[in-house]
Parts: sequence; C-alpha cells; structure tokens
Amino acid sequence: MARAVSKSWVGFRSRSRSRSKSWGKGELYETLCLLIIGAGCYLIGSVLGIFEVVIAFSLRHGLLDLVMLAGCMGIALFGAIIRKSLTLRRTMLERDAAARQAEAIARHDALTGLTNRRHFVEAVERARERMGEGERAAVFLIDLDRFKPVNDLYGHAAGNAVLCTVADRLQELLPAGGMAARLGGDEFALLVPFTGSLETIKRLAQQAIASLTAPIGWNDGEVKIGATIGIALVTAEHDADALLHAADLAMYQGKREGRGTFRVFEDAMDTELRERAALEAELREAVERGEIEPFYQPVVALPGRDCVGFEVLARWRHPTRGLLGPDQFIGIAEETGMIADLSYRLLQQACRDAVSWPSHLQLAINIAPQQFQDRGLAQRLLGILAETGFSPRRLEVEITESALVQDLEAARTTLTSLQNLGVRIALDDFGTGYSSLYHLRELKFDKLKIDRSYVDTITLSEERAKLVDAIISLGRSLGLVTTAEGIETDASVDWLSGQGCDFGQGYLFGKPMPKEEIDTLLEAGPVLPRDAPVIAARPSSEVEASSEVEGPAGDNGPARPAAPSIPDHAIIRYGRVRAA
Repeated sequence: MARAVSKSWVGFRSRSRSRSKSWGKGELYETLCLLIIGAGCYLIGSVLGIFEVVIAFSLRHGLLDLVMLAGCMGIALFGAIIRKSLTLRRTMLERDAAARQAEAIARHDALTGLTNRRHFVEAVERARERMGEGERAAVFLIDLDRFKPVNDLYGHAAGNAVLCTVADRLQELLPAGGMAARLGGDEFALLVPFTGSLETIKRLAQQAIASLTAPIGWNDGEVKIGATIGIALVTAEHDADALLHAADLAMYQGKREGRGTFRVFEDAMDTELRERAALEAELREAVERGEIEPFYQPVVALPGRDCVGFEVLARWRHPTRGLLGPDQFIGIAEETGMIADLSYRLLQQACRDAVSWPSHLQLAINIAPQQFQDRGLAQRLLGILAETGFSPRRLEVEITESALVQDLEAARTTLTSLQNLGVRIALDDFGTGYSSLYHLRELKFDKLKIDRSYVDTITLSEERAKLVDAIISLGRSLGLVTTAEGIETDASVDWLSGQGCDFGQGYLFGKPMPKEEIDTLLEAGPVLPRDAPVIAARPSSEVEASSEVEGPAGDNGPARPAAPSIPDHAIIRYGRVRAA
C-alpha cells in the first residue's frame, strides 16, 4: 500500500520542488526591482540637486538630526515593506500549491494512485468529443470475483495489496492514450482508445482476465481472484454516466453467465434489466399483499408410496403473467433481501393450512442461506409455530449446502436451537455444493435429500447410480434418512427402494398443488381412478403410531432409523390402486 501511494505521488513532489525554485527566483526578481527603484531615486536626487537643497535647508534650520532620523526610519519601513511583500507572496503561492494538491488528490485514488471516478468521467466526456474526428474508444468496467473472501480470510492488508496489484497489472495492459481508474471498492474501469475492429477490444479483455486471475503473492503464500468485465463502446450520443451504466449491465450479464468472462453491451441487456426492475417492484408489492402462496408436493415413504408429508413450494399468482414458479422470482428475492419476509409469510400460511390435516403429515420448507445470518431465525420460526398452533415436530427445515459455507457457526447455533424445539433438519440438494463429512458430523442433520440431477439418470448412467448408492450408504452410516427428489418413473422407485432410500418425491407421486386440492385429496373416498391417490379408511383406534423403528442389521449395513409408522386411516398411496 505504501509502495503504491509513494509511487503515485512521486511526480507531484517533483513538480512541487520545481515550483519552490521558481518561487525563489520570483522573490529575488522582486527585490532587485525595489533596489533599482531606490537607485533611480538616488540618481534623480543627485542630478537635480534635491539632496543638496534638503541638506542646506536642514543645516540652516537645525533639522539635520531629524532628517537623519527620518531617513533611518524610512529605510526600516522600506525593509518591512519588502519583507511583508515577500511573506504575502509566499503565502499566496503556498495556498495555490495546496489547492493544486487538493485537486490532484480529489482526482486520484489514494490507495492505488489510479484515476478516480470523477476524473475518469471527465476523460470519457473528452473522448466523446473526439468521436467526430474518427477516433474510437471503449469503456471497460471490471469487477473482481472472489475478492471478499480475501478480506475475510487474510485481512484488509491483504485486500489492499490485491487492489494495488490489480492496479499495476491494469496499467501494464493499457495501450497508449488509455486510462485506468478505480471507481470504488473492488470495481475498476478502463478507457481504451482503439483502431480497427471490435476484436482488438475483445483480445484486450481476455488479456485482462488472464492477468487478473494469475496468483498474487501474500505472506509466503498466494491468493487468487478473478474478474468479470463489461464493455461499452464510446459514442457521441451517450454521456459518460450512460456508458458506465451500459458497461455495468454487460458486466452483470457476464456474472449471471458464470463469472470470469467479458460481455459487450447490447440493447437487449437494457431491455432485460428494465423488465427485471419492473418484476422486482411487482414482487415487493406481491410479498406485502400476500400474493406469494404455498403449493404442496407430496413426499412418500418407499417402497410403499405412503404419503408422509408435503414440501412447501412458492408460487406467485401474477395478475398478468399467470402462475409463476420459484425459478422466476426466488433469485430476485434473494438478491434484493426480500427472501426472509417472503419465507416467513409462506411458512405462516402453510402452517395455517396444514394445522387441520392429519397429525402425522409433516411440512418441509426451505430456508435461504441469507436467513441463517439472522441470529433470531429460530425465535421467528418458533413465533410462527406458536401463533398458528402447528407442532414443531411436524416441521422439517431444509437448508442448502451453500448456507454452511457462508457461516458455519451461525448455522450450527440456529440448527441446534431448532432441533431443541423438535424441528427436523434436512440437507437439501446434497451432492451439488460444498458439503463435507465434517459438516455432516458437526451439524447433526436428520435427513439427506438427494438432488434431482442424480435421480434423473440413475437408470441410464451406471456412474450416477453408483453415486446415489454411495449417498444412501453414507446417510445410513451416519444414521440419517434419505429422500430422493425428482422421481418420475417406476423403475427409479424400484431401484431406489432396493438401495434402501427411505423417501421419494417427484411428479410420479404428485405435482405441487394448492391447499384446495390437498384438502380434496384428504377428504376423498377409499377408491379413486387409476394413477390417482387412494385413501384407505380404518378406525384410528386400531392403529398404534411409532415415530422411530430400528431395522435389523444385515447386508445393507447397521440398523438405521426408518420412516415413522402412519395410521392407516390417513395413508395416501400413490401410483397404483390398492385395496383399502
């Protein structure tokens, strides 16, 4: 950091020294001028005889001593005037130098020495004015990837070193006449003049990404970052702010498509952003008005296909777009911070819906990773359960693997609090994120949910089948039950059942349904058409429920928890017509 700042101001200090020399010459010139004026006065007095007249008059009237006193005082006053003049001049020059230094500081980033946003915008405006002369230029907006973990893991000193290194590498890549700027945080910009085709700009963007992804030395080790670049071509029709906005749109398009790449701005990006902004505003209103409603997808025990509960899935009844699935708005809710309010409202409504359903049916709801940063999450969930009268033992909270990476200790505290209340915890989409055996052991989950991307191909790919089998065996060894998501064929059910998977979920057993359809399903008679669920009637007094049973140890491994027994009068059987 010190190296970068020192280098950035070395030019300024050299200019300051040259100005100091110029000040000395100016003071000497002023003094010589005053001396010449004094000598001129003496010559005039001598030639015209003024001095003789004054002396004769003084002698005749006895005023010689007074004249000598006045002369000495005049000399002293003349010296004081000269000193005051020089001091005033020096003060004015120092003030001008301070103003120039303040202006220089205001136009440069103190850490990296690069141009700041203000100066960069001015340079872009000047480039726009030259567009009519046949020159071309492009604005690069560069956002660093994986920079925040550097600050979190190694401290701000490492982060500052990374920013200075990035600044140096960008300056090395700049063509003649270009400008590099730090706009703030981990965001940089380049103004790049070019001739020829757009391929020149694209090659420079690729070189910049390759340079910035190279390891950066720090404390006998290395840190690695990446970069995503948005590019906008400078035109006379769009001002600097519009060009930076266009480059920003292109950069975020690159981030959405995987990071570590570059994108050139296209008009369609602006259209997409405006549509997204409109959808975001509508989503905020929809959350406040309660338009996001819960749908319920059945979860069944394998191999019998007996319904044990439902997963709560969000649906948005949009007034003009129709029924929207979570893939169309949950991402926006997470990015804008609306996900917590949306999830709490969704759970509240789901608990109200399910409180009157048979008591063995559980509800599973997904909690977003951002919500685990809230230390009051457990209290919020408990408050909803108390308000709706829904038993904590009927609730299952699903978390994704990315929530564990963000803050393991926060996740541990929250999950432990929920489990102490009787809430079950499931690790969702297992196999697609960053989980380790350490996480599984330390956080003491109750269930593993196998991602649908594995389940889809178990009957087609031997390698995928082996992976699913390994996940089921891992869950069994850790005392966890397993649920397979995305089941769509009977062959998948048979294979998963044979490997010991406990639960299944997918369109084979039922699509996500609103409360009204679930109520109809639970109230239906004992005989239903083929491929529809059947409810078998039997007095509940003849059934004895148990929440946990142990299976015998055998070829499939040690004893493990099994699905809870379900009263037959409330059993829903899927996929086949079965006698009541």
